[in-house]
Amino acid sequence: MNEFTLPVWVVAAAKSATNILIGNKFKDTEIIDLPNEKESISVPVCSSALLDNGERSLGVSHCQSGLPLDITRGVEIWAYIQFSKLSFQSEKIVENDFPNWLDFHAGYGVGKYEISGQPCISKFARDLLCINLYPLVPKGSSIKVEIVLPEGKDRALRTSNESFGVVDGLSLIGTQAEVQVSASPHQLRKCKEILQNICSKSKFDGCLTFVIGENGMDLALKFGLPENRIIKTGNWLGPLLVAAAENGVKKLLLFGYHGKLVKLSGGIFHTHHHLADGRLEILTSLAVREGISFDLIQLISKSTSVENALLALEARNPEVVNLIWGRMAKEIEIKSRNYVNRYLSSSMEVGSVLFDRKRKIRWAGFDGVKQINSLGLMLK
Repeated sequence: MNEFTLPVWVVAAAKSATNILIGNKFKDTEIIDLPNEKESISVPVCSSALLDNGERSLGVSHCQSGLPLDITRGVEIWAYIQFSKLSFQSEKIVENDFPNWLDFHAGYGVGKYEISGQPCISKFARDLLCINLYPLVPKGSSIKVEIVLPEGKDRALRTSNESFGVVDGLSLIGTQAEVQVSASPHQLRKCKEILQNICSKSKFDGCLTFVIGENGMDLALKFGLPENRIIKTGNWLGPLLVAAAENGVKKLLLFGYHGKLVKLSGGIFHTHHHLADGRLEILTSLAVREGISFDLIQLISKSTSVENALLALEARNPEVVNLIWGRMAKEIEIKSRNYVNRYLSSSMEVGSVLFDRKRKIRWAGFDGVKQINSLGLMLK
């Protein structure tokens, strides 16, 4: 089974359309080269055709992640390709980190950052496009790539994209080709292997960062956290906290979206929503512990989601929001240390840094602030 992330299927459609435009015959699979990998993968493509008397082309693929509950499963991808004369032969990197020969357009159904209007696309996805399309672009030309996801806007309504400041469609933020099942035992084993590999290196200084999901990884890298210290954990935070302590980690930073990490402040250490939620109940408890007024506590408890509760609180009393989420960051650190010491005696320092629905880093616990400062980074 071809279990690949959305960016891989996007690039396969784009490469197929590009091959048609330069005169190659259609093939029902495209060989996709991967960044920093010697091996390539074979990815199925549905169709490709010339448009506008051969001036443009269209490639079509369907995303197949292999996951029955994945929002992107079966999503249709259209990739429109067109060549233009390149004004100069520089490899200069221009807006959105694309080289000047690659003119990328996020069409209908592709997510964009609400604040900037720029496409929500990861470095991995950009690199994947560049590696696979550059050899096909005629000398002296640039290539316009427009990606359309006809169902993207509707499917995005079932995701938490808006919570991360992404609107109008699905994000292209995969960080690898193969799909990772964040709640599966296999994912836990893989994360433990990565952790052991990092910790066994002679240059390892004992500092590590855990992020949850693609948005956490994407923002952590943009914030400036060292890539060689980051592990994308998925939802298995409890066992991985213990594994980090067992492997000699001295300072561990938990970096993530508050809507996910809120569970840790309530003692839930497997964060997949299919197993446990309780976020509103935890939020209500945090508000009580901060001595928030009864009417605002009622506002939280009657909200339909954590996001709605946060929006309502910000409208009524922004200072209360900071109190609650500051308490959350503190409790995440306390509960995490307690969880580890339930299984072994450890002095590992656990810090927390939380970002909000607009992908803005907002709150941190005491140890989180110390660890960020030690890296020479600043919390705004």
